[in-house]
Amino acid sequence: MSIEQKRKHIKSFVLRQGKITPGQSNSIEELMPIYGIKYSNSPIDLNAEFKRNNPKIIEIGFGMGNASWQIAKSHPENDYLGIEVHSPGVGSLLMSLKSNEVSNLRIIHHDALEVLHNMIPNGSINGFHIYFPDPWHKKRHHKRRIIQEDFINLLCQKLVPGGYIHLATDWEHYSTWMLDILNKNPQLHNESQNNTFIARPDFRPMTKFEQRGINLGHKVWDLMFTKI
Repeated sequence: MSIEQKRKHIKSFVLRQGKITPGQSNSIEELMPIYGIKYSNSPIDLNAEFKRNNPKIIEIGFGMGNASWQIAKSHPENDYLGIEVHSPGVGSLLMSLKSNEVSNLRIIHHDALEVLHNMIPNGSINGFHIYFPDPWHKKRHHKRRIIQEDFINLLCQKLVPGGYIHLATDWEHYSTWMLDILNKNPQLHNESQNNTFIARPDFRPMTKFEQRGINLGHKVWDLMFTKI
């Protein structure tokens, strides 16, 4: 078994029996046929899914989707694919897509690693967003962090030349972990002028979660890398 195959068996998430509201549950039933893409073991044509040939950007682990729909709404020239395993977040984003009349975002309710390996063709994606992934702060759990060398190599396979990876975290140790892994990758160029972090780009909205952390004195680190 290769390192990458072994990595596929280490989950970066834990599915908890969290509460899902009736509205979220109803949205999944009613709106996934409109905004959802079913998981499959074979590659898909995203241009066919969106019925146009526009830049394609994937967000991995969108949480409750508050930033996701705002970014898509503000950038109708792009097509967005959100991947999330947690049902409450999927239901919440679906409600937001409908209420805010967002038409350029689709959702896959599944493990992102399996989606990337099996559904996304190489060289087809213009950007990846991964915002506030689980830091797995205990040392023995670091292997569960989604940002690993082989995972970044996988993202690079899926990117077009000039495509980007945008990460954000409010855990300092995880920020340096991310920075070290991406700076070492010869396929990537750090868009920071000093090879460290960038200011929050205008296209990433400030969420309530992030603002609450800042009010408590927490910092947020953004990283932006492009494929050479």
